[in-house]
Amino acid sequence: MMEDRLQHSITPLLLRWFRANARELPWRKTRDPYAIWVSEIMLQQTQVKTVIPFWERWMSELPDITSLAQAPSEKIHKLWEGLGYYTRVRNMQKAAQVILEKHGGIFPNEFESVLSLPGIGRYTAGAICSIAYNQPTPLLDGNVIRVLTRVYGISENPRDKNTNARLWALAEELVKDASQIECGRRPANRRETFPHCSYLNQSLMELGALICTPRQTKCDECPIQQHCSAFRENRVHALPNLGERVATTDRRFVAFIVEQKGKFFVQQRPEGVVNAHLWEFPNFEITGKLAGAVSHFSKISKKPVCRIKHSITRYRISLEVFRAEIADKEGVPGHWMTRVELEKLAFPSAHRKILRHLDPVAAMLD
Repeated sequence: MMEDRLQHSITPLLLRWFRANARELPWRKTRDPYAIWVSEIMLQQTQVKTVIPFWERWMSELPDITSLAQAPSEKIHKLWEGLGYYTRVRNMQKAAQVILEKHGGIFPNEFESVLSLPGIGRYTAGAICSIAYNQPTPLLDGNVIRVLTRVYGISENPRDKNTNARLWALAEELVKDASQIECGRRPANRRETFPHCSYLNQSLMELGALICTPRQTKCDECPIQQHCSAFRENRVHALPNLGERVATTDRRFVAFIVEQKGKFFVQQRPEGVVNAHLWEFPNFEITGKLAGAVSHFSKISKKPVCRIKHSITRYRISLEVFRAEIADKEGVPGHWMTRVELEKLAFPSAHRKILRHLDPVAAMLD
């Protein structure tokens, strides 16, 4: 009962706050489920400011489901280049092909049908159905988890099965409460024609992104501060309780720039591995077997052309890049490409950074 009263209290506050404070994002100017789907997949593991130009370029090049379903693999990977987690874009194309074959090219509007598409989980299905179709389907991402654990004072780890189920139930009750306001079954200050389910879910995500942040919270600006258990009990920064962080692991790689008659040697990653289908310069992880792998290369420069550091999940990766020649051309599969041809290929972010060092002038400036 107490949770019911809390939901009735905070729902109109969240709706009012979102209408007044929502950021102007390009995908919020449409109810097209395809456009919203693209934005939701891009936003996974990626910041909003990074996604905006990618989304705009994508919608210009592939404006609908048919164009995505029929696009060459090279095109979708190039458009996705820099967003990482490339399985996402391959699953998007598979889903578009399913929609074309089973739904006549029209994005389904039933939750279970959306959920059955490749690469779409419970969160994404809930986001699409609520934002595009204004259905009372809940969603739960990192931002929403942070808001709910703080507001309801949930101290258990949200990754725990029972706690996660409780959070989903709370999210569902909130969006259903919003739907009751919209259809007039709950009184509101004034009747307004807003997509309340869409706005409620987006308000939770927006609150977590702008106000109820992991560290530098802005509790004084929070529309539901008076209803927040964590604020009252002075434990905002203790929630959510995510347990101990996974320890990071250092990994070291070497890569080679091999040039011959104005062309550079690159390789395409095979199906079924990380960054599948993307292109890269020949590279090896520094392990006990490194000597055998490097034996295919000769005249390796004594000093690295550049050093690149980046992170993938819990791994902290250091990549040293050298110039070299191929000693055994039969033992190293790959392709020779001009500088112009390389620009048209999709590379992982670290290898994309190597490209600027192919130009001697750019390399000297580093």
